[in-house]
Amino acid sequence: MKPNEKISLAIIGGSGLYNMPGLADTTEHDLETPFGKPSAPIVTGTLEGQRVAFLARHGIGHHITPSEVNYRANIYALKSLSVERIVGVNACGSLREDYAPGHIVVPDQLFDFTRARPRTFFGQGLVAHIGCAEPFCPDLSAWVEEALRAAGATVHRGGTFITIEGPRFSTKAESNTFRSWGMSIVGMTCAPEAFLAREAEMCYAVMAHVTDYDVWHVSEAPVSVEMVIQILNKNTQTAQQAVRNLLKNLPEERTCACGTALASALITNPAVIPSETRQALDLLVGKYLPPAPK
Repeated sequence: MKPNEKISLAIIGGSGLYNMPGLADTTEHDLETPFGKPSAPIVTGTLEGQRVAFLARHGIGHHITPSEVNYRANIYALKSLSVERIVGVNACGSLREDYAPGHIVVPDQLFDFTRARPRTFFGQGLVAHIGCAEPFCPDLSAWVEEALRAAGATVHRGGTFITIEGPRFSTKAESNTFRSWGMSIVGMTCAPEAFLAREAEMCYAVMAHVTDYDVWHVSEAPVSVEMVIQILNKNTQTAQQAVRNLLKNLPEERTCACGTALASALITNPAVIPSETRQALDLLVGKYLPPAPK
């Protein structure tokens, strides 16, 4: 990648998205971050005249469980490539009758029901309280919805995405409880990805592919890996076309608040931040901190 080259968009999802016609001038970036290595080398290339990055969330060949994904390294690595916008492509189960298998949801809310994942870049002497009332960028979500509709997808805008730990699927009791709570779709990878993107001041939206009715729907077969793969494979071309549409129409400059999310979130007195922490997080917070004391 050339110095200061701007990447318009990053896609985090399955490796199948990379193999799209028209992706040219590709480069693999095998990066290291203060939080370890990303799930896979990041592939950058040119598509529709724009620079785009792709990251296989579960690694090449899908060998990393949802809880084992190094979400912090993934987001940090994309940030180090100067990415400003991310679209997460996720498989999900539907908790609503009207969100049917094969449909795609662009959610507007997120419920984190995971238990065993690092959820923040902060700690080790530096505290930040990021605002997440609206966990997905509304501007980017609107562009994603438009791109999906132009690709011919059946799209639902809005709904709450509950993220569970996995890797097992839900019990019927859990699935019915999530429905009683008003959740719309259930998956295993949206959190903490969305929250880390917000801490990194990156726009984040989700293209959630409904693969099944989870296990609450008594007239449908219980969710299986075969079912998930079948729907995802069927939707791959739609997702690829939506990415092309998005790159054609995405404005160059951001007008949302995502790019200044940390401006009022840092609470620690800069004088007491350990030098190691300051160095590790300089990519995220350097612009907000005075020069370190000599």
